[in-house]
Amino acid sequence: MRRGIIVMPSIFTLTNLFFGVWSMILAAQGDFYRASWWIVIGGVFDNLDGRIARLSNTGSRFGAQLDSLADIVSFGVAPAMLVYYAFFSKMGGFAWVFSYAFVVCVALRLARFNLQSAETGENTFIGLPSPAAGMTLATYYPFTQTPFYEAQLATLPWSQILVFLTILLSTAMVSNVGYAKLPTIGVRTGKGVLGLLVILTVVAFGIWSRDIFFFPLGVAYLTYGIARAIILGMQERVEEENPDEVSPEHGRRRRGRSRGTQRGRGGWRNSK
Repeated sequence: MRRGIIVMPSIFTLTNLFFGVWSMILAAQGDFYRASWWIVIGGVFDNLDGRIARLSNTGSRFGAQLDSLADIVSFGVAPAMLVYYAFFSKMGGFAWVFSYAFVVCVALRLARFNLQSAETGENTFIGLPSPAAGMTLATYYPFTQTPFYEAQLATLPWSQILVFLTILLSTAMVSNVGYAKLPTIGVRTGKGVLGLLVILTVVAFGIWSRDIFFFPLGVAYLTYGIARAIILGMQERVEEENPDEVSPEHGRRRRGRSRGTQRGRGGWRNSK
């Protein structure tokens, strides 16, 4: 039984890899719709392998390396190949460079993650997680098949917008921008109940309106981190220009945040 529990996270990791490879095969065959959703399903298994490892206390360096290698395929190569076959291949001979840059940034993020041993905060990712970036890029195609897109958005210059989005996702992954983690789920505390409601809401919309729901959700998550970083940066600049106006309590919080940054970032299966 104990051996089975130890192996279980890696089984979920390999399932994630399976869906990533299957997505690339479908994309090469022109089945872009199913290829998009297999990447999302791979993301579900990627989330589950980390949760199972933490709950069963079976995390290992082998599992961390296997997880990162699977993620490069499922959330790096697979989304990049999908958007290349579906869109970039029609934009000229050098458009493949955008797909390559996306894969490079996923690899850089995961390499940085593997070298880091502590996190800046219990509820924060440093840089956009690679599964979020990969699933946002992957769900663009299903979003283009919705009646809302065809009626309201089809006239926009989406070829340029997609290039910009790919560059923005790539940059966000290797940045130091903070992103909130999934909320804690539980029924014993108000925070846990709120997290449960958020997850159930996402699942409900994901089942009933998945084509029109996931891509805007991914873009909103990307925008949230950038906007949050800009606001915090502006606040810190004001504090530096007016140090006498900073309250002692706020100053202590800021110093604590600085010490957390100096300690490093990472954590197994927590900041991909």
